[in-house]
Amino acid sequence: MDLIEELDDPAVPILRACDAVGVSRATVYRNTRPSPPPPLHSRAPSPRRLSDEERGAVVDVLHSPEFVDQPPHEVYATLLSRGVYLASVRTMYRLLAERGETQERRNQRRPIAHAKPSLTATGPNQVWTWDISVPQKAR
Repeated sequence: MDLIEELDDPAVPILRACDAVGVSRATVYRNTRPSPPPPLHSRAPSPRRLSDEERGAVVDVLHSPEFVDQPPHEVYATLLSRGVYLASVRTMYRLLAERGETQERRNQRRPIAHAKPSLTATGPNQVWTWDISVPQKAR
């Protein structure tokens, strides 16, 4: 890059110099531009953010026995039908995600490992089976 930047010959265009070195012209221009300064401070919290007490109240409702196995959409709809608004559905998901609780909230039955059936014949005409595949035509 330094070689291309130091090249000050008007007879050699930058595009040809980049081709000779095997670098794209955009890379040269990107590296010659100074990097933007880092931000002086982080963003201030939004004034609309829920307070810690409000956040705790929403989490308590989501963990209540009535709503413990319902997704935030259903909790939100049920509370709205009662005339109660605590937070948006997205905020409820955000609060659950902060606690690592965004998986399925209902109790799940564990898969059962069934034994593979084995058909064993000890004599003729004891086990019958069928083939459901489509027969191939002879060529």
